[in-house]
Amino acid sequence: MPKYIFVTGGVISSVGKGTVAASIGKILQSRGYSVDFLKIDPYVNVDAGTLNPYSHGEVFVTDDGGETDLDLGWYERFLDVPMSRLNNLTTGQVFQEVIRRERAGEYLGQCVQIVTHVTDEIKRRIRLVAERRGADIIIVEIGGTVGDIEAQPFYEAARQMKLEEETLFVHVSLVIYLKTTGEFKTKALQHSVNELRRTGIQPDIIVARSERIIDEPTRRKIALFGTLPKEAVFCSYDTDVIYEVPLILDQQGLGDYIAKHLSLRNVQSDLAEWRRIVETFKSNGPLVKIAVCGKYTALTDSYISIKEALKHASAYQNARLEILWVDAEKVERDSIEEFSKLEEAHGILVPGGFGRRGSEGKIIAINLARTQDKPFLGICFGLQMAVVEFSRNVLGLKGANSTEHDQDTPHPVIDLMPEQRQTEQKGGTMRLGSLPVVIRKGTLAYKLYESELIHQRHRHRYEVNPAYHQKLTGAGLVFSGLSPDGRRVEIIELPSKKYFIATQYHPEFKSRPGKPEPVFRGLIAAALAEVKIKDVQVKV
Repeated sequence: MPKYIFVTGGVISSVGKGTVAASIGKILQSRGYSVDFLKIDPYVNVDAGTLNPYSHGEVFVTDDGGETDLDLGWYERFLDVPMSRLNNLTTGQVFQEVIRRERAGEYLGQCVQIVTHVTDEIKRRIRLVAERRGADIIIVEIGGTVGDIEAQPFYEAARQMKLEEETLFVHVSLVIYLKTTGEFKTKALQHSVNELRRTGIQPDIIVARSERIIDEPTRRKIALFGTLPKEAVFCSYDTDVIYEVPLILDQQGLGDYIAKHLSLRNVQSDLAEWRRIVETFKSNGPLVKIAVCGKYTALTDSYISIKEALKHASAYQNARLEILWVDAEKVERDSIEEFSKLEEAHGILVPGGFGRRGSEGKIIAINLARTQDKPFLGICFGLQMAVVEFSRNVLGLKGANSTEHDQDTPHPVIDLMPEQRQTEQKGGTMRLGSLPVVIRKGTLAYKLYESELIHQRHRHRYEVNPAYHQKLTGAGLVFSGLSPDGRRVEIIELPSKKYFIATQYHPEFKSRPGKPEPVFRGLIAAALAEVKIKDVQVKV
């Protein structure tokens, strides 16, 4: 029978529950157990697909086309196990199913209530994850903070599962360190534990989240007020390498404690390979600067998978990484500061996005990369804007644009996909999930992937207009990746440049520590060549 670990959070949201949940999964995986996850998001949206990145961070896309919470990205990066739409549960999904059953008469005239009908549906969905792959342990992360009104049915369902299944509760809460007095303050953590108790849940483990490791008196105080043995209190402290957290927690004995309380075989963790990968992120190699030009740069969690993919590639190439966040809207306004970042960078990346805002700034950044021959990677919207830039400035098609931004453009080089024209609903209706991409031999893409067929995750409504394919390729743009039917452009490149490539799919979702995604690995390698060129110039 599967066992369940619930991870809850206190004091503030974004306290690090996702990292702790993923780290617990990594520790258990290293002991030979199969692990699966469920991230619960108590908002009433059905999925993350219609949420603004500033509100919720990045939308992470799964192989089966799920538009999910960004924490699923952490689960995949830590365990290298693909998630699915089943691994993300929202209030919207729960109520949608309960109301469907009520309308179908499946409750046989009962008054439909939060307890038991809603809580039963939550428990059914939790157990569905356990059935999916037959995992030994299911880690359930409840989003937000204990005490949030919208999360109450989920806490109640978790409380009920304690009576029905072998279950462990891990509470992650902030411990504040006052630099002025050199003290750790635990009062906020104590209040969050009390709030958790009000839901009927007593934590079995507390993970103190702090900027530095807590001292023994603080650990004893947390244990006393949490009604726990001191051995049940752990600390997840700040580290420059997030992938080090499993090592930090396992060193403190978290794996042994979980094994004991879930009656698991107490097998020693084998984290040697993971430790080797973590060490690669501590390189003293050359510094490579990559400018990421987007419109959500004020909240870098909007691009978290891109940020991590760049880190994976830099660590793999034994380089240090500095990301220069460039605001595309400020580029449009001729900001000297933003242009200086583009000039300073050894490579430029234009990520995915939607809408007209900031699009011209991205086109300017792409033009700079192309004309100055800076290494360039475009992703999804970045590919589309690269085609617009090429059409305007190489083909000479004045006013060329995407119909997403200008319905009356004389040259709609980017256009809505035909199957999207009758779509009225926004949620879950894009071209989504893992799809095949056929790569042309002899191209940069083929050199990077070393394969004629790959599968990559997509999330888009617009495409390169087939009516312009011949003109674009005739002017030197190479379509190095296509959909199997040859209609859809998946990868473009400019062979005349040192490194100029763009993908319609989102390669960042498949990048892993120690296994960087090829187009990111290529970008960093090309950018490193720029670093060396500049070093030579300085020495001369």
